[in-house]
Amino acid sequence: MGILSEMRDVWVQRRAKFFIIPSPAEDQKKLRAQQSSQEGIRAGLKAAAITGIFTAVPTLIAVRKVAWAKANLNHTAQALIISGGVF
Repeated sequence: MGILSEMRDVWVQRRAKFFIIPSPAEDQKKLRAQQSSQEGIRAGLKAAAITGIFTAVPTLIAVRKVAWAKANLNHTAQALIISGGVF
């Protein structure tokens, strides 16, 4: 079809000539990498949840309970402050 597909075909044919046996160490490395990435995802989600709670609660309390904010900000402004503080 084109130059790129011809190059790909040549590369695949050249690669098929070599017979590579993976070592057990490679399987262990792959497993450790997968476990590490899953642990990182869990840790990130946990940190994001904790951060969201610790920022949302004080912001919500401040907007709803502080007299100045309650008197001078309408409900739309309060909602914008709350949503901006959470995210």
